[in-house]
Amino acid sequence: MTLGSVPPKFKVSIDRDQCMDCGRCIENCSYGVYRREGDKILIESRKCTACLRCVSMCPRDAINITEKPIDYRSHPVWTREAREDIINQARSGKIILSGMGNARDLPIIYDRLLLDACQVTNPSIDPLREPMELRTYIGKKPAKLKLRKTESGEVELETKLAPNLKLDTPIMIGHMSFGAISLNSQLSMAKAVAETGTFMGTGEGGLHKELYPYQDRMIVQVASGRFGVNIDYLERGAAIEIKIGQGAKPGIGGHLPGEKVNEEVSRTRMIPLGSDAISPAPHHDIYSIEDLVQLIRSLKEATEWKKPVFVKIAAVHNVAPIAAGIARSSADAVVIDGFRGGTGAAPKVFRDHVGIPIEAAIASVDQKLREQGVRNEISIIASGGIRNSADLAKSIALGADAIYIGTAALVALGCRVCGNCYRNLCPWGIATQRPDLVSRLDPEAGAAQVSNLIHGWTLELSELMGAAGINSIESLRGNRDRLRGYMLDEGMLKILDVLPAGA
Repeated sequence: MTLGSVPPKFKVSIDRDQCMDCGRCIENCSYGVYRREGDKILIESRKCTACLRCVSMCPRDAINITEKPIDYRSHPVWTREAREDIINQARSGKIILSGMGNARDLPIIYDRLLLDACQVTNPSIDPLREPMELRTYIGKKPAKLKLRKTESGEVELETKLAPNLKLDTPIMIGHMSFGAISLNSQLSMAKAVAETGTFMGTGEGGLHKELYPYQDRMIVQVASGRFGVNIDYLERGAAIEIKIGQGAKPGIGGHLPGEKVNEEVSRTRMIPLGSDAISPAPHHDIYSIEDLVQLIRSLKEATEWKKPVFVKIAAVHNVAPIAAGIARSSADAVVIDGFRGGTGAAPKVFRDHVGIPIEAAIASVDQKLREQGVRNEISIIASGGIRNSADLAKSIALGADAIYIGTAALVALGCRVCGNCYRNLCPWGIATQRPDLVSRLDPEAGAAQVSNLIHGWTLELSELMGAAGINSIESLRGNRDRLRGYMLDEGMLKILDVLPAGA
């Protein structure tokens, strides 16, 4: 007895009148949906992931893909997803893996926050005709400045400033490792951040030598597996980030399947060829804030106290007190990753059911740090499901200094968010290490697209600030008066410290 097949998720069809039998669909589909038999192209719809590579490359627009052509008998509890998860685990006895971010139909708080605008008594600002200050400095800020006058009458700064990252725009690209994504993907984003005056993360996969020309724009990551970490790696980064947790999978480590560990990934990560790269859930030298302090100071001493050190945590229920402890630990910034954060591979149950929204986490952390008088001690970087410039502006108004984007940058490279990143079959050359697929992504073209995205969001942020009567990013940071909640319950409004619409 077997479980039999399940209804296909997608139905692929070809308009035979339009089709010219060129075979581009066969060449471009890495999942094996198409094959040729004789003079005819045959289709296996069950293999389709809706990556849309075939649709994009068809010269005659002859291909059509429809979702759920046949479904299960409808049921309010036993949904298609619930039944298929059970069937898959009944067959395999394994954890179900998935890529990208949370896929459940949960309310998005950003969409229920509205940005306020100015009218007459507090007029708006025209960013086309008046200067807008978007420069952002990530790192510790002094509570006060001490100045002295020299014998020549010049004024000098006596206060010793901590190292900061200077961003021309408060948009950075988050950590996506070499291995999880291709080198061409990383090169595309590295070129883009160099062009736009911002920074990107290496992820926990080390730093490939082809990224050395962009090292002054790289934030190197130290994760629990310590893959690729040595003194050369640390010294090449503009900043260092200790990854404690990740929004897509709080409380567990990372997993890069062995089929993605080719010779280049093996050399860069310093792990055996073809072996699974499994990060432990905790850092085995961090079991308290005191242990974290020791690692931060060790990293700073190793790099002669010249680089800011960030600590990345997942957004969970006690995120505010954790961040307060980090603020007192010599760290320069805390990165908070919300439950909609993307990933290359995570247990589906974690991706969809663990963690809290980034909007609530930003607000609670900002409020806690202000209450304890240490807000200037540390910068806040927010990430996890930030989709557009409005989400960016709302994040800063809630208290973030800057944001990381991940999935948005991948979409700019061509990603269709099909969620099969862990299979090493990405037909867009992004989440794969197969040379024939990687070559499909041109780093120069990719860099232009990511750069355009960052430029576009930056221009829109200027417009949103101008409409709110604000000409400096510092004036927007933590300015919840510029936000109003719509269709949010009283409890959430209290956590966000935002007034309801109309108030």
